[in-house]
Amino acid sequence: MSFITNLWETNRPMMILLAILIVVIPFLVFYINKARKEHPKGLIAAALSNMGERFGYYIMNAVLLLFICSKFGISDDAAGWIYAVFYFLIYVLSLPGGIIADRTQNYKGTIITGLCVMALGYGMLSIPVFAEASGFSWVLVFTCVALFIIAMGNGLFKGNLQAVVGQMYDNFEAEAAKKGPEALAEAKSKRDTGFQIFYVFINIGGVIAPFVAPLLRSLWLNLHNLSYNADLPRLCHKFLEGAETMNPVDQANLASLAAEVGHTGEVTAEFCGQYLNVFNTGVHYSFIASVVAMLISLVIFFFVKNRLPNPAKKEKKAVTEYSAEEKAANAKEIKQRLYALFAVLGVAVFFWFSFHQNGQSLSVFARDFVATAAIPPEIWQCINPLFVILLTPVIMWVFAALSKKGREVSTPRKIVIGMFLAACAYIFLAAIAIVNNYPSGEEFKGLADAIKVSMKCNPMVLILTYFFLTVAELFISPLGLSFVSKIAPRHLQGICQALWLTATAIGNLFIAIGVTMLNTFPEQWMCWAVFAVFCLISMGVMLGMVKWLERVTNA
Repeated sequence: MSFITNLWETNRPMMILLAILIVVIPFLVFYINKARKEHPKGLIAAALSNMGERFGYYIMNAVLLLFICSKFGISDDAAGWIYAVFYFLIYVLSLPGGIIADRTQNYKGTIITGLCVMALGYGMLSIPVFAEASGFSWVLVFTCVALFIIAMGNGLFKGNLQAVVGQMYDNFEAEAAKKGPEALAEAKSKRDTGFQIFYVFINIGGVIAPFVAPLLRSLWLNLHNLSYNADLPRLCHKFLEGAETMNPVDQANLASLAAEVGHTGEVTAEFCGQYLNVFNTGVHYSFIASVVAMLISLVIFFFVKNRLPNPAKKEKKAVTEYSAEEKAANAKEIKQRLYALFAVLGVAVFFWFSFHQNGQSLSVFARDFVATAAIPPEIWQCINPLFVILLTPVIMWVFAALSKKGREVSTPRKIVIGMFLAACAYIFLAAIAIVNNYPSGEEFKGLADAIKVSMKCNPMVLILTYFFLTVAELFISPLGLSFVSKIAPRHLQGICQALWLTATAIGNLFIAIGVTMLNTFPEQWMCWAVFAVFCLISMGVMLGMVKWLERVTNA
């Protein structure tokens, strides 16, 4: 027992990762067996390829905001906007990616190209280059170019693989239709579950990835007789910018933290420069793991691509066979489907604006307001994908039980429930902020270390927040993909999946507002209240459209 206790005290992240793997592996076996027995062949192959790509992406994504702050010494707000624009591009570039695949009808070739382009971008990020001074420099431009290349590759990959999975279920349902109405109804009921399984594999990569960069960074620091501290890079940059301009509280905090990480003697510019170099070089090297993950995903996809379908081509001859009345009816149906799609996309914008705070204000909240000294703040992002893996079987069981009783919940109604649960997460955070009397982030940073430590909340606050957000995500994200695949005209599947991702992109473009609100609003609860209000308004709008959306979806 003492050995385990010592191991826990000396290497908590590794012990947490080991525990997560022990828990996740049985669930992984469960999902593979379920997909193999009940779903189209090729689902697991597509999911594994996507899992590798997402693993590489989440390695980088988990540390991106805090890495930009620690490397360039820029504010949380500035780093947040760089992150937000990158996140916007990640999704909005899926639109041209979908157009390219739809026009060329070469979905698989487009996916392979996307993986190669992403590997190039991650390779650029892994190079440990530094500028002589903090702030905006050519190195920051180089970093932004690398992020843009990653976004381009993601645009070619993400939506098109989802379109392939959607076609997989179109074919599955077409085969079932030959066996009769009952078989068709059963096959159609599998689509939502199939996209949930596909989504789980994304999160298996996501639950492990947040550990990679922090572990490699800590290893690199240890090799240089230093240790990790989240607050030290900001203070080192302040010292290098002008030690004489630092306030007494920051000077005292810098000296105290430098001693904690292994520095003896007076704090100098040489120490600050060395700590920043070692700290950030460790993160750079972690991006090599992202390159490897892209190559693994590429190999998997290359070997399974012949087992995956090609989304259906537009049937040009069909136009000449329709009467004028039939053409008008078809055009009306397509318009109704697209109107329904855009209505749901509008709601999705506000969900992603709120949900993707995990890499923005929630990361800053974990760094500054949560007692996480022994566990780097980036690692807390693993809670969300872990909950996805653990809770998906529960959600699937509930939906299946309701369906057997003839009380099946439609996809639009599930999205309404998801928006309510997302609102609950931020109502909970607002209540915690009120109870603890949390000030703005900027005011909090100016306090003495002893005061900050006494004000930090228990990590269970983060865990419960991610619980609510994850259940909301399970009601919206995979089911949104399923909804799009149901409602998209056959010849526009790639574009329609890209439009879903574009709605995500628009929501992501504004996620940096979360960091700005957290740092500048006079009281922290106001920040979380804004997200809660957005979610509740979106829920109300969606609830008002439910019956219309159900009619269009079932048409």
